[in-house]
Amino acid sequence: MTSAAPPEEPVFAEPWQAHAFALAVSLHQRGLFSWPEWAAALAEEIAAAQARGDPDRGDTYYQHWLATLERLVAAKGASSPAELQRYQQAWEHAAERTPHGQPIALQAEDFNG
Repeated sequence: MTSAAPPEEPVFAEPWQAHAFALAVSLHQRGLFSWPEWAAALAEEIAAAQARGDPDRGDTYYQHWLATLERLVAAKGASSPAELQRYQQAWEHAAERTPHGQPIALQAEDFNG
């Protein structure tokens, strides 16, 4: 008799974490940065966060992943910090107008926000 394996916990706690992960992998595959470059930048981001007081319990890992992604995208010239900020504000505006449980979709007016 074999025992059933315990159910695995999800790798990502939130959908945005999976999206950030997939975006980083996609940009790496397209040659924007090497994986060693990514790993070094992520380690640097985590170390900086810890120096700012992040307790490093694991619940902020993908926030560091996203910050690293934003920094590398801007450093490589694929976007600018201003453009990233513009899109962040547009997504926040779109989220505010979207009813709970519905998919968030950007619209032109979200950029006027």
